[in-house]
Amino acid sequence: MQNEPWLFIGLFLVLAPVFPAAALLIPRLIAPKKPNVIKSQTYECGIETVGDSWVQFKVQYYIFALIFLVFDVETVFLYPWAAAIGQLSLFAVLEGVLFILILVLGLVYAWRKGALEWI
Repeated sequence: MQNEPWLFIGLFLVLAPVFPAAALLIPRLIAPKKPNVIKSQTYECGIETVGDSWVQFKVQYYIFALIFLVFDVETVFLYPWAAAIGQLSLFAVLEGVLFILILVLGLVYAWRKGALEWI
C-alpha cells in the first residue's frame, strides 16, 4: 500500500474540475428559461436609464476600497493575537507591535498621499 497517497492525489485531480463544472452546468440545465425583452434590460432601482449606463468611476474610490480591505483583513489577523496576548512570549508581543507599527505607517503614507480623500 505504498502508492495509496498517489491514489488520493489522482482522485483529487479527477474530481477537482468536476465540482466547479457541476456547479455551473446543473443550474443551467434545471433553471427555467423564459427569455423576455424586459428581463434583459438593465435594472437600476426601477428608474429608466437615460444615456449610457456605463460610468467611469474615479480611481480614488477603488484605492479607498483597497485600503479599507487591507486594514479590514489585518484586523482578522490581529484578533487571535490580541485574544492570546497574555500567553505570548515577549518576542511574539514585539512582533505584533511591529506589525501594528507597519500598519500605522501604511495608514500615514496613504493619508499623506491623499488616498483617503473622498472628493
